[in-house]
Amino acid sequence: MNVAQTPVRLATGHWRAALLILLLWLSGCAAEPAQPSRDYSATGQAIQAVYEAALPELPRDKQRHYAQRLYRISGDQAYLPLIEAHGRRLLAQLERDIEGLAEPGYAAARAQQAVANYPLRTAKQRARKEMLAKWGEIAFGRQLLFRLVQADYYNLLDAVPDHERALDYLGSLAWQRFLTDPEVMRLYTAQVANQAWFLHQLGIVDLRHEMRDAFQATFPLDTVAALDEADYRNRLYGMTHIVIADSLYYQRWVPAERHAWILEALAAEIERILDQATEDIQAEVALVFLLTGNEDHPVVTRIRQRLMESIDPRAGIIPSLRGETDLVRGEHRNVLAVMVLTWPGRLYSGPDLSASVPSPAGAPRRPPAQALTSPRQTRGVALSTCGASDVHMC
Repeated sequence: MNVAQTPVRLATGHWRAALLILLLWLSGCAAEPAQPSRDYSATGQAIQAVYEAALPELPRDKQRHYAQRLYRISGDQAYLPLIEAHGRRLLAQLERDIEGLAEPGYAAARAQQAVANYPLRTAKQRARKEMLAKWGEIAFGRQLLFRLVQADYYNLLDAVPDHERALDYLGSLAWQRFLTDPEVMRLYTAQVANQAWFLHQLGIVDLRHEMRDAFQATFPLDTVAALDEADYRNRLYGMTHIVIADSLYYQRWVPAERHAWILEALAAEIERILDQATEDIQAEVALVFLLTGNEDHPVVTRIRQRLMESIDPRAGIIPSLRGETDLVRGEHRNVLAVMVLTWPGRLYSGPDLSASVPSPAGAPRRPPAQALTSPRQTRGVALSTCGASDVHMC
């Protein structure tokens, strides 16, 4: 199957109709601003059509990000070629790094390379580069951790030779100091949340409680009102990623009571979220409520309306705060909007690539994707990986 051609087939059946629906909605919105359309799904599908028409031209990391997320809310096997291509890249990258770990100085050199290559486009990126430079091999460790977790999502860890060497190496790094450091927490909040959950997922170390306590100490509730816009956005990103990482990135439902403090804070701050947060963050706030079975919550409705209002009628997507409609830079924002607007109430795990990616060329048999219905219908259906003794943070 030609990976580059698959997204085009996805788009051909719906592109023109979906764009027409979007234009009709926008014209109706202009004529009757007091009664905006509530057809969220059609609007999300119109954004989706724009991206799927352009998907073959997007960078591979954007293709992976997009396909992985839409697969996990749809189970659509048309996304599998892009995900399988990512799986093959993962295996090659992990094999290289695990072999390298046997060489003295390899990890330190890779860490220096990671810092040197860190982007510098924004003030946030420049501050993060300076911060990571202080933490030695953590800069490499975070990349290795991410790749191992992705392989685990795809059930590919057993296909990685000597992957225990990588797990042992990660266990030797100073994660507790890193994930609880106030400067790291302020600058790298969402990534800190991710990494705490990734380390637990792989059985390396459980720092979820320590991370949460450090987060709450860095952003005490009684100081939130005084946070500047940048710190406030970082705090929101951290809270949303605690829940998203707990869901294994949209693979399982999360009980609302486990993160009640997050849901309560986000609901109480919805006016400020709509006023100061980017559309990326707004969409992730909505996803927190969706992943916890709260689709009918007013926060979701208000964010859906805001996302619809944010669409650029000429580009058919949600632009940046500066009005930029670059498809590459806007992929994260727009795929999240698609998820929020078209949310189907089902989640699909994986996909499991163990039968396809490690095998020789050919047409492997793919098991059908198994959907997990909304917790409003089947409460707790996807929590089998959580121990009963760890209900608050598992």
